[in-house]
Amino acid sequence: MRARRKSVPVRVGDVVIGGAAEIVVQSMTKADTRDVKATLNEISRLKDANCRIVRVAVPTKEAAQAMVEIKKASPLPIIADIHYDAPLALLALEAGVDGLRLNPGNIKDPEKVKEITRRAKEREVPIRIGVNAGSLPGRPKEGAGVRPPTEEVVTAMVNAALGHIHILESLDFNLIKVSMKASDPPTMIAANRALADKISYPLHLGVTEAGPPRTGAVKSAVGIGVLLEEGIGDTIRVSLAGDSVDEVEVAYGIVNALAEKLTGPNLIACPMCGRLEIDMLPMVAEVEQALKKIKRPINVSVMGCVVNGPGEGQHADIGIAGGKNKGILFKHGKIVGTFPENELVPALLRELDAIAKEDEQKLAS
Repeated sequence: MRARRKSVPVRVGDVVIGGAAEIVVQSMTKADTRDVKATLNEISRLKDANCRIVRVAVPTKEAAQAMVEIKKASPLPIIADIHYDAPLALLALEAGVDGLRLNPGNIKDPEKVKEITRRAKEREVPIRIGVNAGSLPGRPKEGAGVRPPTEEVVTAMVNAALGHIHILESLDFNLIKVSMKASDPPTMIAANRALADKISYPLHLGVTEAGPPRTGAVKSAVGIGVLLEEGIGDTIRVSLAGDSVDEVEVAYGIVNALAEKLTGPNLIACPMCGRLEIDMLPMVAEVEQALKKIKRPINVSVMGCVVNGPGEGQHADIGIAGGKNKGILFKHGKIVGTFPENELVPALLRELDAIAKEDEQKLAS
């Protein structure tokens, strides 16, 4: 990735976004916020997946009231997601949330925005100005069948962001983050590029409403990946119609794919071909599951034949390569053992379990 665009750091709970901080991966709960237990269980799963910040929808007064218990028990900083109903933002602030997300297209009254900002300033709670291409002021009505040119959408998005920034800055409030999201990567990319040089606040990246896991991951990798490679972006959320933990895993996959140095485990696996002589797909699935327990940067390789064995996987820290009814275990390109096919993955998993236990001990100490 290129050198990151300079931005002023903003603290959300105990997590710093922007400045010299690493890219922060976040997600959003799917559970009904009124169900405190279900919401906290999901947040706990997100923390185990190394999510750093979690956003929680606050669509009703009951959801805002539930935020009191959620905030007290949450192991992650909480951002309240507010649409339309400005008083809910005030209730969320009273509940002690670590951040707010406001949509300029849904809270249009400047006086309401000012009231929220004053309360947030008193509590030193940051606000993300979350601009969505699909909820811009003055957009064509649903069902009109009119899609304005991308350039017009991008201009409207930038104007919406700058307008809300001006309101916040007029109250001497600068704990600001901004997101410019669209459901298609080209619009999302263009909007972030257009705004990046106009402000110094941290940028939150995401392709909104990206879709089911497979296609959503592709769209997110394109939109987020292009911008990160250009040095634009301080925090990211992958939006999938699926499990929130999947969002986090895809997000880290995007970051790791672009990083010069890994920030976590990386699985290398050959694409398979007619040379394959082992049942490789179940092997990859088992190894992928085992890597969820590992926190350190590590390259793990699973190769289906001797052609792609230690040769193409030699930069891996550890890996396996299969042959006819057997395979090899290698470390840093050197063979350290030969095993029957049914013992090959267990041999690798033993090595990975030992690494995971070392990581747990380091975290506990």
